[in-house]
Amino acid sequence: MKIPLNHRISTSEIIYLIKCVLGTIACYALYVSFPEYPFYWSVISCLLVFSQENDRELALNRIRANFLGSFVGLAVYFLPISHLLIFCLGVAFTILLGILLKIEPTIRSALAAVIIVIINEDKADTAWVVSLHRAGCVLLGCLIALFISMFFNRLYNAFFNRRM
Repeated sequence: MKIPLNHRISTSEIIYLIKCVLGTIACYALYVSFPEYPFYWSVISCLLVFSQENDRELALNRIRANFLGSFVGLAVYFLPISHLLIFCLGVAFTILLGILLKIEPTIRSALAAVIIVIINEDKADTAWVVSLHRAGCVLLGCLIALFISMFFNRLYNAFFNRRM
Protein backbone atom coordinates (compact mmCIF):
# COMPACT_ATOMS: atom_id res chain seq x y z
CA MET A 1 0.00 0.00 0.00
CA LYS A 2 1.42 3.35 -1.03
CA ILE A 3 0.93 6.43 1.06
CA PRO A 4 0.43 9.52 -1.09
CA LEU A 5 3.13 12.06 -0.35
CA ASN A 6 1.18 14.98 -1.73
CA HIS A 7 -1.65 14.81 0.80
CA ARG A 8 -2.34 18.08 2.58
CA ILE A 9 -4.05 18.33 5.90
CA SER A 10 -7.08 20.61 5.71
CA THR A 11 -7.91 23.34 8.20
CA SER A 12 -10.90 21.37 9.49
CA GLU A 13 -8.66 18.33 10.07
CA ILE A 14 -6.18 20.47 12.03
CA ILE A 15 -9.02 21.96 14.11
CA TYR A 16 -10.35 18.45 14.77
CA LEU A 17 -6.90 17.32 15.89
CA ILE A 18 -6.47 20.32 18.20
CA LYS A 19 -9.94 19.85 19.72
CA CYS A 20 -9.25 16.17 20.41
CA VAL A 21 -5.88 16.92 21.99
CA LEU A 22 -7.32 19.73 24.14
CA GLY A 23 -10.23 17.51 25.23
CA THR A 24 -7.82 14.74 26.11
CA ILE A 25 -5.64 17.11 28.13
CA ALA A 26 -8.61 18.58 30.03
CA CYS A 27 -10.11 15.19 30.88
CA TYR A 28 -6.73 13.68 31.69
CA ALA A 29 -6.09 16.54 34.11
CA LEU A 30 -9.30 15.56 35.92
CA TYR A 31 -8.27 11.90 35.83
CA VAL A 32 -4.92 12.67 37.44
CA SER A 33 -6.30 15.23 39.91
CA PHE A 34 -9.14 13.01 41.14
CA PRO A 35 -7.96 9.40 40.83
CA GLU A 36 -10.87 8.15 42.94
CA TYR A 37 -13.27 8.94 40.07
CA PRO A 38 -13.36 7.21 36.64
CA PHE A 39 -12.50 10.26 34.53
CA TYR A 40 -11.04 8.02 31.82
CA TRP A 41 -14.67 7.73 30.69
CA SER A 42 -14.69 11.51 30.29
CA VAL A 43 -11.88 11.25 27.75
CA ILE A 44 -13.86 8.74 25.72
CA SER A 45 -17.12 10.67 25.77
CA CYS A 46 -15.35 13.93 24.99
CA LEU A 47 -13.65 12.43 21.93
CA LEU A 48 -16.91 10.85 20.75
CA VAL A 49 -18.50 14.31 20.58
CA PHE A 50 -15.99 15.86 18.16
CA SER A 51 -16.27 15.29 14.43
CA GLN A 52 -13.73 15.81 11.73
CA GLU A 53 -16.25 17.92 9.82
CA ASN A 54 -16.53 20.25 12.84
CA ASP A 55 -20.29 20.05 12.41
CA ARG A 56 -21.90 21.94 15.30
CA GLU A 57 -25.28 20.22 15.01
CA LEU A 58 -23.64 16.79 14.93
CA ALA A 59 -21.63 17.66 18.05
CA LEU A 60 -24.78 18.79 19.88
CA ASN A 61 -26.59 15.62 18.84
CA ARG A 62 -23.68 13.52 20.09
CA ILE A 63 -23.88 15.34 23.42
CA ARG A 64 -27.62 14.67 23.54
CA ALA A 65 -26.91 11.04 22.71
CA ASN A 66 -24.39 10.73 25.55
CA PHE A 67 -26.88 12.26 27.96
CA LEU A 68 -29.55 9.87 26.70
CA GLY A 69 -27.31 6.83 27.09
CA SER A 70 -26.21 7.88 30.57
CA PHE A 71 -29.75 8.43 31.78
CA VAL A 72 -31.03 5.19 30.26
CA GLY A 73 -28.09 3.36 31.82
CA LEU A 74 -28.91 4.75 35.25
CA ALA A 75 -32.62 3.98 34.79
CA VAL A 76 -32.14 0.31 33.89
CA TYR A 77 -29.22 -0.30 36.25
CA PHE A 78 -31.51 -0.69 39.24
CA LEU A 79 -33.92 -3.18 37.68
CA PRO A 80 -33.95 -6.46 39.62
CA ILE A 81 -33.20 -8.64 36.57
CA SER A 82 -30.16 -10.40 35.15
CA HIS A 83 -27.25 -8.35 33.93
CA LEU A 84 -27.77 -9.59 30.36
CA LEU A 85 -31.36 -8.35 30.38
CA ILE A 86 -30.23 -5.01 31.78
CA PHE A 87 -27.78 -4.68 28.87
CA CYS A 88 -30.43 -5.67 26.33
CA LEU A 89 -33.05 -3.30 27.75
CA GLY A 90 -30.50 -0.48 27.95
CA VAL A 91 -29.54 -0.98 24.32
CA ALA A 92 -33.16 -1.32 23.17
CA PHE A 93 -34.42 1.72 25.10
CA THR A 94 -31.47 3.80 23.94
CA ILE A 95 -32.10 2.96 20.29
CA LEU A 96 -35.85 3.55 20.54
CA LEU A 97 -35.45 6.86 22.37
CA GLY A 98 -32.72 7.93 19.94
CA ILE A 99 -35.09 7.30 17.05
CA LEU A 100 -37.94 9.14 18.78
CA LEU A 101 -35.62 12.08 19.54
CA LYS A 102 -34.46 12.08 15.91
CA ILE A 103 -30.77 11.66 16.75
CA GLU A 104 -30.30 8.48 14.70
CA PRO A 105 -26.85 9.41 13.31
CA THR A 106 -25.51 9.62 16.87
CA ILE A 107 -27.10 6.58 18.47
CA ARG A 108 -23.69 4.84 18.56
CA SER A 109 -22.49 7.47 21.04
CA ALA A 110 -25.59 6.84 23.14
CA LEU A 111 -24.96 3.09 23.05
CA ALA A 112 -21.39 3.59 24.22
CA ALA A 113 -22.62 5.73 27.12
CA VAL A 114 -25.30 3.25 28.17
CA ILE A 115 -22.78 0.40 28.29
CA ILE A 116 -20.22 2.53 30.15
CA VAL A 117 -22.81 3.28 32.83
CA ILE A 118 -24.28 -0.22 33.13
CA ILE A 119 -21.14 -2.35 33.06
CA ASN A 120 -20.23 -3.43 36.54
CA GLU A 121 -17.23 -5.46 37.61
CA ASP A 122 -17.84 -4.74 41.29
CA LYS A 123 -20.34 -7.01 43.05
CA ALA A 124 -20.55 -4.89 46.22
CA ASP A 125 -23.82 -3.43 47.47
CA THR A 126 -22.58 0.08 46.70
CA ALA A 127 -21.74 -0.69 43.04
CA TRP A 128 -24.53 1.66 41.95
CA VAL A 129 -22.29 4.54 43.09
CA VAL A 130 -19.77 3.47 40.45
CA SER A 131 -22.47 3.73 37.78
CA LEU A 132 -23.44 7.15 39.06
CA HIS A 133 -19.80 8.29 38.93
CA ARG A 134 -19.44 6.92 35.41
CA ALA A 135 -22.56 8.73 34.24
CA GLY A 136 -21.24 11.95 35.75
CA CYS A 137 -17.86 11.48 34.09
CA VAL A 138 -19.45 10.78 30.70
CA LEU A 139 -21.56 13.93 31.03
CA LEU A 140 -18.56 15.98 32.16
CA GLY A 141 -16.62 14.80 29.11
CA CYS A 142 -19.50 16.02 26.95
CA LEU A 143 -19.50 19.41 28.67
CA ILE A 144 -15.76 19.75 28.14
CA ALA A 145 -16.27 18.94 24.46
CA LEU A 146 -19.10 21.48 24.31
CA PHE A 147 -16.94 24.26 25.80
CA ILE A 148 -14.03 23.45 23.48
CA SER A 149 -16.39 23.44 20.48
CA MET A 150 -17.96 26.74 21.53
CA PHE A 151 -14.48 28.26 21.90
CA PHE A 152 -13.47 27.15 18.41
CA ASN A 153 -16.78 28.33 16.93
CA ARG A 154 -16.24 31.79 18.42
CA LEU A 155 -12.65 31.83 17.19
CA TYR A 156 -13.77 30.76 13.72
CA ASN A 157 -16.54 33.38 13.61
CA ALA A 158 -14.22 36.13 14.86
CA PHE A 159 -11.58 35.23 12.29
CA PHE A 160 -13.92 35.03 9.31
CA ASN A 161 -16.12 37.99 10.32
CA ARG A 162 -13.01 40.15 10.58
CA ARG A 163 -11.78 39.12 7.12
CA MET A 164 -15.07 40.00 5.38
